[in-house]
Amino acid sequence: MEERIRKAVSEALQQMGAGDTVFVVERPADFTHGDYATNAALAAAKVLGKEPKKVADALARFLIGKLGKDIASHIAVAGPGFVNITLAREAVTFATVEANAKGAEWGKGTAKEGKRVIVEYSNPNAFKEMHVGHLVGTVVGEAVSRLIENSGATIARDTFGGDIGPNVAKALWGLRKNGVSEPTTAQEIGAAYVEGSSAYETSSEAKEKIDALNQAIYAGTDRELMELWRKGRDVSMEEFRRIWKLLGTHFDFEFFDSDTTETGVRVVQDGLAKGIFERSDGAIIYNGEKKSVHTMVFVTSHDTPTYEAKDIGLAFLKEERWSSDESIVVTGNEQTGRFKTVLAALEDVAPLLAAKTKHITTGFLKLSSGKMSSREGNIVTTAGFIQNVVEKASEKNADPLIAEQVALGAIKYMILRQAPGADIIFDAEKSLALDGDSGPYVQYALVRAKSVVAKASNSQQSTNNTAPAEPARIERLILHFPEVVARASRELAPNLLVNYLTELAGEWNSFYAQERIIGGDHEAYKLMLARAFVNTMTNGLTLLGIPAPEKM
Repeated sequence: MEERIRKAVSEALQQMGAGDTVFVVERPADFTHGDYATNAALAAAKVLGKEPKKVADALARFLIGKLGKDIASHIAVAGPGFVNITLAREAVTFATVEANAKGAEWGKGTAKEGKRVIVEYSNPNAFKEMHVGHLVGTVVGEAVSRLIENSGATIARDTFGGDIGPNVAKALWGLRKNGVSEPTTAQEIGAAYVEGSSAYETSSEAKEKIDALNQAIYAGTDRELMELWRKGRDVSMEEFRRIWKLLGTHFDFEFFDSDTTETGVRVVQDGLAKGIFERSDGAIIYNGEKKSVHTMVFVTSHDTPTYEAKDIGLAFLKEERWSSDESIVVTGNEQTGRFKTVLAALEDVAPLLAAKTKHITTGFLKLSSGKMSSREGNIVTTAGFIQNVVEKASEKNADPLIAEQVALGAIKYMILRQAPGADIIFDAEKSLALDGDSGPYVQYALVRAKSVVAKASNSQQSTNNTAPAEPARIERLILHFPEVVARASRELAPNLLVNYLTELAGEWNSFYAQERIIGGDHEAYKLMLARAFVNTMTNGLTLLGIPAPEKM
C-alpha cells in the first residue's frame, strides 16, 4: 500500500513540475492522523516557489481522484502542508485477509532479489571463552541476516575468529605451564588465557616466552606446539558451535586468522611496493592522515601481521570462496576507528571490494559491574550469562524448553531493541517481565492469540464473516508489517521491527480485553484477524530470531 501511495504522489508531483522532489510516505505516530502521511507538498513547495498549503491542497485533490474511495476514505491537509491519508474499510480488510492467507509468506519482500550478500558476525576468538560482546554481535548479525534474506537476497553467513596471534600464545603458555596437553573444555582454555595474559603484563620472563611462542605458532614447525594448538582450537570451536545452535545461528563459513595471514601479508607487501603502505621503525604501516583515519601498523617489526592485515586478507578470501554483491561486517563499536583504517587501505588496494563492504556496529552489553574484560579475568561469558537468565526464567516456567525460549526471547529483545551501535543495559527482572517493554511481553501476546485460535478451532464458528464498519486499530497496524520489515532490512536496523512488534502486542492485548472474539458479533472476521495477528507476530519474531513459544 505504501508503494501504491508513493507512486500516486510521484505522479502528482510530476504533473506539477516537481518530479525530482525527494519526499517520504510514512505511518503517522498518531492513529487519528490517518494510516499514511507525506511531506511531499512541503518539499515540492521549495522547488515550485509556492506556498506549501496550496501545493498540499492540489496534491490532496489529485490523490482523492487517483486512489479512489475504495482505497482512501479520507485525505486531508494538516499543519503547514502535510497530507494525511486514511484508508477505506475495504483496503484495510484486504490487508487483513492477505495477512491471514499468506501465512509464513506475509511480509516477504523482493528489494534484493537476485543479490548475493555475505554477513560476517559473532567472531569469537579461539582459546578464549565467548563473552557477552560476541553474544551481542551474534544476535544482531543473525537478525540482520534474516532481514536481508527476507528481502529476497541469497545470504551467506560467516564468522572470523582469532586462532593465531598474542592471545593464542598466552593461552598456550598457560596450558603448558599447568602441564595440560589434552585440553577438554573451553573453560580450561579460558582460564589458561587469563593466567597467560596476567603473566605477560607482570613478568618480563613470561612476556619473552609468550612472544617466542607467538613467533613459533606463525612458523608452524614445532610439532608438539602445533598439536596442542589444533586440539585447543577444536575444543573452542565445539563450544562456540553449541552456543550458536542454542541462539539459532549457523555459519556457512568459519574463517580463521591463520587462513588470512599469508594473503594479508602478501597484499600489504604489494601495497608497500606501490606506495600505499610505508615503513616505520621496521614495521609496515598505513598512513591514514591522507584520508583522515588512524595511522595503523599492518605488519609488525617482527614480520607478523596485525588484525588489520588479516582483515585485508579476509576480504580477498571471502571473494574467492563466495563472490558477493554486498559484504556486511558486524563488530562492536570499539572497532569503529580501526575498521575505518582497514576500509581506507582496502579502498587503495582493491577498490571494488571496499565499495561493497559495509561496517555496522553494536554497543556494549552492560551489567551493574559495567564493561567486562577477559584480560582482567572477570569476564561474563555468553554461556554463563544465558544460563543465569534461563534459571531466572525457570522460576515462572517449570517446563525447561519454555524457560529457555523465554530466556532467549528476553535476551534477544533487550539487545535488538537498541538502535545500531547503542549500548544495552540488561536488567534481569525487567527483561523477563510480562508487562511492558520486554521479550516475554510480545511472546505472551502471541501465546494468548494462539490460544484463542486453537479454542475456536474446537468449537462451531459463526458463518457471518462481515467486518465491523470501522477497522480496529490492530488491523490498521497489521497492514504496515511488510513496510516495517522492508525498512528494517534497508536500514540494517532490527530495532525498527522490535518497536513495531511491541506496539502490535499492545494493540492485541487491548483488542483481546475489549472485544468478545468467540461468540461475539463478527466472530468469523475477528478470528481471521486473530490469525492475521498470529502470522504477523510469528513472522516478526522469526525474523529477529526470537523464539515463538506455544505456551507460557
